Amino acid sequence: MSTPSAPDADADRRYTFTVFTPTYNRARTLSRVYQSLCAQTFRDFEWLVIDDGSTDRTEELVRAWQAEAPFRIRYLWQENQGLNVAFNRGVQEAQGELFLQLDSDDACVPQALERFKYHWDAIPDVKRPQFSAVTALCMDQHGRLVGTRFPQDVTDSDYLETRYKFKVKGEKWGFHCTSVLRHFPFPTMEGCIPEGVIWAGIASNFKTRFVNELLRIYWAGESDYPDQLSKSGAPAHHAPGCALWHKSVLNGHIDWLSYAPEEFLRSALHFSRFSFHLGVSLRRQAASLTNFRARALWALMLPAGLAAHRRDRR
Repeated sequence: MSTPSAPDADADRRYTFTVFTPTYNRARTLSRVYQSLCAQTFRDFEWLVIDDGSTDRTEELVRAWQAEAPFRIRYLWQENQGLNVAFNRGVQEAQGELFLQLDSDDACVPQALERFKYHWDAIPDVKRPQFSAVTALCMDQHGRLVGTRFPQDVTDSDYLETRYKFKVKGEKWGFHCTSVLRHFPFPTMEGCIPEGVIWAGIASNFKTRFVNELLRIYWAGESDYPDQLSKSGAPAHHAPGCALWHKSVLNGHIDWLSYAPEEFLRSALHFSRFSFHLGVSLRRQAASLTNFRARALWALMLPAGLAAHRRDRR
């Protein structure tokens, strides 16, 4: 993989932000996003909606909004292929310098884009090429913090350090530079690919500015919605992506082992579990782990991984 371009390298930029919404049969909640965008105090953005094969009134709603919205709305429909494919297409279609995903059942505060732009501009010009993102906090529909805060009100770090060293948990929300995301697409394989695969790759090249501001409204307690963009299914369906994620943890994150040993033990278990679903032999599993510590953890957790695989099959 070539070295990613500087964050401001997009020659086809037309907007500061592309607000990207992947959706699948969410006509009943999509108005939250639209109303949030109508209320934004910062107006230099486009709204890019990738419809992943909806069969409800989604297109009808978005077409009506296109005719009245005070900002540009682009609507693209595709056959149902899942979130990862929709995300990759959104990144390629984006005409904004900064790419911000806002899910089809969520909302944001009126100052969200303004605050993101403020924090991005606050990074000194000489340091900004080292950064790809600004990430903020989420609250639920009742105004309560979701997850935990960052160590400081402004923390310059990366995905791996905040995950393992600072123990930051829960839903977060932020943008990445579109030009950077184009260098780190989701792998194309069956099932859902955990987002951490992408964020960890970016973390090895760029920093993120994390800010303790509540900017996204995350609707909790609505898991009864049956129409999920991330396709559900048996563990075997998600085995390719899950095996890839846990292998990347063991191979690429292992220097953080002392900060979160329980997480690495869990990944060792699940790496073998999902590898068995894929028919990967013990020899090939061991060979795919690139360091001694990873292989030792895998061997230690192998009986538990095999037991989990057998439970899945039952």
